[in-house]
Amino acid sequence: MGKLPARLILGTSLIAVLVGLSWLDHRAAVPGLWLAPVLVALVLLATQELLALLAARGLQPVAPVVYVGTLLVLLSPWATSGSLGGGCNAVDGWTSSAFAFAVVLAFLGEIFRFEKPGRVMADLSAAVFSIAYLGFLLSFLARLRLTWGVAALASLVIVVKMGDTGAYFFGKAFGRHRMSPVLSPGKTIEGAVGALLFSSLASVAVFHWLVPAMQPDSIRAAGMLGRLGGPIAFGLLLGVVGMLGDLAESLLKRDAVRKDSSTWIPGLGGALDMLDSVILASPVAWSCWYLHLVG
Repeated sequence: MGKLPARLILGTSLIAVLVGLSWLDHRAAVPGLWLAPVLVALVLLATQELLALLAARGLQPVAPVVYVGTLLVLLSPWATSGSLGGGCNAVDGWTSSAFAFAVVLAFLGEIFRFEKPGRVMADLSAAVFSIAYLGFLLSFLARLRLTWGVAALASLVIVVKMGDTGAYFFGKAFGRHRMSPVLSPGKTIEGAVGALLFSSLASVAVFHWLVPAMQPDSIRAAGMLGRLGGPIAFGLLLGVVGMLGDLAESLLKRDAVRKDSSTWIPGLGGALDMLDSVILASPVAWSCWYLHLVG
C-alpha cells in the first residue's frame, strides 16, 4: 500500500472514531468522559516522543517529572468538578497553580539527582518547556470542551485539520515555490494558500451547520447564522497558526535530525506529528470563543 492510500485510510478511520467519541461525549453527563482519555493517551505518547527528540540533542530532563507535570497542567481545568461553575477565573487559577507546582517538581527532580555541575540548567529548561508545550498549550482543548461544549472543540480540530488537508493536496498538485526551504522543504506557498482556503471554508461550514445543530439556543442568541466575518476570520487565524504549529514541530525535529517524531502510525508519523498544528492553535481558538469572535 502506498503512502497516500495508507494516509487516507488511516486518517479516515481515526476521524470516524473521533466523531463517534465526540457524539458520545456530547451526550455524556460528565464532560470529557469519552474524549479526555483520548487526549491523555495522545499527550502521553507525544511526551514520550518529545523526550526522545530532546535526548537526541543530549537533553535529559527527569522523565517522570515531565509526565506528571504535563498531565497535572493538562487536566487542571477539570479541577472545577467537571464544569465551570467557578468561572474562567477559577480555571485560570487551577491551571496556573498546576503549572507552578510542575515547575517546583522539575526543580525537585534535578535536586535529587544532582551529581556534578554542567547539565542542570539545560535539563531543567527542557522539562519546563515540555510541560508548557504539551501540558499548558493543550489544556486549552479541555477548556474549550468544558466552557462551550464539544462544538467548540470540534470547531478547532475540524478547521485546523482541514487546513492540513488543504496544504497537503494543494502542495502536491500545485506546489512550486518553497515556503521554508531549510526548515521544511516539503512545504510550499501554494500549499499555504490551500490551507487557508480549506480552513476558511471548513470554518464557515462548521459555524453554519455543526455548531447551530449542537448549540441552537446559544447560536440563535448570538446571531451567528447570518454572519460570515467571524467564521472566516476564525478559519484564517487557525489556518495560519496551524501552519506555525507544524513548522514549530519541524524545528524541533530538524534540530534532532529526525524526519518524524515516531513511526507508530504509517503515513501519519507519531502523536506529536498529529498534534503539532493543534498545539499552537488551541489557545488561539479559545481566545476567539472567549472574545466572541465566534460562538
